[in-house]
Parts: sequence; structure tokens; C-alpha cells
Amino acid sequence: MGIVVQKFGGSSVADAERIISVTRRVIAEKDKGNWVVVVVSAMGKTTDNLLALASQITDRPDPREIDMLISTGEQISISLLAIAIQSMGYPAISFTGPQIGILTDQIHRKAKIVHINDEKIKQALEEGKVVIVAGFQGCTLENEITTLGRGGSDTTAVALAAVLGADVCDIYTDVDGVYTTDPRIVKNARKLDRISYDEMLELASQGAKVLYSRAVEFAKKYNVPVHVRSSFNDNPGTMVVKEEKDMEDIVVSGVAYNRDEAKISILGVPDRPGIAAEIFGSLGDANIVVDMIIQNVAEKELNDISFTVGKDDFNEALNVAKQECKRLKARDVVYDTEIAKVSVVGVGMKSHCSVAAKMFRALAKNNINIEMISTSEIKISCIINGKDVDKAVQAIHDEFELEGAK
Repeated sequence: MGIVVQKFGGSSVADAERIISVTRRVIAEKDKGNWVVVVVSAMGKTTDNLLALASQITDRPDPREIDMLISTGEQISISLLAIAIQSMGYPAISFTGPQIGILTDQIHRKAKIVHINDEKIKQALEEGKVVIVAGFQGCTLENEITTLGRGGSDTTAVALAAVLGADVCDIYTDVDGVYTTDPRIVKNARKLDRISYDEMLELASQGAKVLYSRAVEFAKKYNVPVHVRSSFNDNPGTMVVKEEKDMEDIVVSGVAYNRDEAKISILGVPDRPGIAAEIFGSLGDANIVVDMIIQNVAEKELNDISFTVGKDDFNEALNVAKQECKRLKARDVVYDTEIAKVSVVGVGMKSHCSVAAKMFRALAKNNINIEMISTSEIKISCIINGKDVDKAVQAIHDEFELEGAK
């Protein structure tokens, strides 16, 4: 028998009607003769609503208690789906992350999976049951409940697919695949039939929310075929696969954007060896992920150091920056929460030149100023004013003629 892992997001299980629709998809896969493992998120906006409740009490709730709170959402989803599948005459069993042995590190709210014990899942599958697992959660060696952060259910699904040696991991979402950019902004965005792990990883890390970066990292590491498809129709989606030679013929595969970033600058930092290591070491000690970094040319033996972080980490990062500013006797700390990042991604960049110039030209023609630039082998990112995001994405998409690319 083949093993298929299916993941359904919050919008796919938002109410009883949608849960029944998911049930039919699960049963259809089971009827093909496959062993089926289903990973589900919390219903609809449950997690957001729980976080909002906590924020009404305090603006700095304890991370451990937040994990205790928001991990309850998935428990509702898995039990309802199990009940629905059983009601249609098929054996099913639900498990929380801790119950099946998803072991994580001790970082609450953005824990990383370190081990999965597959014995309980395999036993249930061999008994003919559909196995339903709560996404987004695990536990530490001390049995403390943890959550995996943004896209945690995607990560759970791909990690399970890797451990079980699944034939495919179907990620069901409210869109029908990976597009050249967000079709809500660019009406002529085109759905991709396939995309490489590296391209998908860059798009995800640069803000494309159809699939999250940590899930793609698992998929790439363990060579898990991932099929991104819609919960609401049976159309083929987008396959995320190993890079193939003909993929290099396409210079740019997609345009991503991210409005969930903020920029922090420490002004007048002493220009001496080790300063950057001290600043970013302190941020690392606070478990803050830094995205882009820029350091100005020294003047009068002083530098300005700017960096970007996710808005979820902004308050903590700002506190660390202010402490470092005081410790280093720097001049000041300033910040901007009204920025955004736009990026172009494509494995073809490795063998084509002038991609950066083309991107910058598209922004310049639309009078969009670039504040920071970051590059990798297959990605170019720019920080711009947040109000210019839609215009920038459309301009770049048009400049590279992505609506007609093959």
C-alpha cells in the first residue's frame, strides 16, 4: 500500500459543512487503496481569536501559556474530522502532536521538530484506520506542549511524510496552486505546474504564504514530493520537486512580497571589529530571526546598522536594539514599521545576467524608492515603502512578462 499524507488548513475545516467535504476527499484517497494520514489546522480563525483573547488580558503573555492556549484549536478539528469519517463507515483515530511523539526543542511559539516516533501511526494504519494528526504542535522531553510557529501544520505534514516515506504530501489550501505572484494583486498571475524546492523555499521565505519555508526545508531534505492544491475543486495543483535541468530556462519563476516586516536601525555604532557579532548575537540569544542587514560606510569611526525582522518579533527586537545602543553608547535607535519586501525568485538567475537591473528598472519607472537590497543565487529582494507593494508587484511581474512564461 502507498502512503498519502493530506494536510488541510483552517479555511478547509472552518465549519461542519467543510469538514464533511474534507471527509469525502479523505475517503476517496482511502478507497484508492492507500494508507492515509491527515494533518489539520484549527478551524477558521480559531487561533487568531484565541490570541486576541490573550491580548485583551496582557500585551506580553507568557509564551508557554500561549502554547497551552492555542494548541487547543487543532484538538477540536481532529476530533470532529475523526467523528465525520467514522460516521461514513470508515475507521479513523485522532492524535495530538504529543500523543504520536512529535518531539521538539524548548522554544515556545516557534519550536523545531527534532524527532517523530512513527510507531503509533504505523500501528493504526496497519489496523486499517485513517490517522488524523493535529498540526502545528508537539512537546518537549519534559512533556511541555509547544507550537511550531507560522505554517506549523504544513511543517507537521511534510515531516510526517518524510518519516513515513509517503508517496506524496498533498497540501490542500484555499488556492489551487503556486502562482507567479499573488493573483489577488496581479489579475494575470499564472499558476505554475511545478516549481523546484529551492524556488519554493525562497518564495515562501520572502512572503508567499501558500506554503511555508520550514515545510519546504523538510521536503527538500528528505525529497518529499509536495502537491499544493485546492480544497474546493479537483484541479491539478503545483508539484514542488527537485530541480530539473529545463527549469534553468526560466529566469524568474515568481514575485513574492511580505508586509509583515519592520526595520530597526542603530545609529552611531562604534566602528570596531566584533560589534556586529555582539549586536546580532544578542538578537539570536532572544530567539529573534533577522532577515536583511545593511551597514553604512563608516564616518568619523561610527556606523549605522539597519536590519529587518518579522513584525511578530518587532517589540522584542526593538528592546534588544535599545539595550545594545545603551551598552555601546551609540547615538540612537530608530525604526519603521511601514515597510515591505518584494522579491524575484528563479533558478534561472544562476545562468542569466541583468536580472537585478531589470527589477530595479521596473521599480524606478514607477517611482518606487529602494531602501535595502539583499541577494542570493536565485533571489533578489528589496525593501520599499509599504504603500507601494501592490504597484511594485504588478510592475515587476509585467517587466519579466511572467503571465506568458512557460
